[in-house]
Amino acid sequence: MHPNKFPISNGLTRTTRYNAVVGGLPPAAVDFGTGFSETAAMKTETQAAPSNQSFNSVKDVETNLKTRMDKAVSDLQHEMASIRTGRASVSILDNIRVDYYGTPTPINQIANLHVPEPSLITIQPWDVSQIGAIEKSIRVSDLGLNPANDGKVIRLPIPPLTEERRKELVKKLHAAAEHHRVSMRNIRRDGNEAVKKLLKDKKITEDDDKKAHDEIQKLTDAYMGKIDLAAKTKEKEILEIK
Repeated sequence: MHPNKFPISNGLTRTTRYNAVVGGLPPAAVDFGTGFSETAAMKTETQAAPSNQSFNSVKDVETNLKTRMDKAVSDLQHEMASIRTGRASVSILDNIRVDYYGTPTPINQIANLHVPEPSLITIQPWDVSQIGAIEKSIRVSDLGLNPANDGKVIRLPIPPLTEERRKELVKKLHAAAEHHRVSMRNIRRDGNEAVKKLLKDKKITEDDDKKAHDEIQKLTDAYMGKIDLAAKTKEKEILEIK
């Protein structure tokens, strides 16, 4: 079957750089064939907002920070969804890529995914000639799963997690959460620098400057809380024994 038959998106990789200016988001490192992008989780983005970016008010700065912090939280949630728990979820396949006619492609862009049972995922390729490639990409991933197919549909049993595997996944979760905490601190730094520039350019008063820094810290604390809560919830799911 010709590859153009299926609408494959050009945006094949997630974007995780929130420390760059909003709107300029390059693709993050993706771990092809794995169930978790450990490289992306461990890499700390340190790129500050471009120096030529200017703001006219504290409100503009805060709006920019909120947008970037929202992206950071959203990405963490996406990354955590790809970490296995004891329950079947199609999200664990999000980071796996299949060599589809020479293009690394997400499984959900070339197949229908279903969870017919709490411990089973089924994968039905739109092009049955790709069934072997899909099955191989799952086998070589770090998910530790053993798919099987009947020539039309791949069945992916989700076995209970061992204690050792749970600890390994929690460790990866903590690494991802810390990566995003560092990103939040970098975004806060950018905000503080932007406010200092407003004061230097005499666009705000010293009182405005102090209040702005306080508000930026409160905003950062609130988003740090979201990261902590999301990580705590996911850790509970991983450690939960059915």
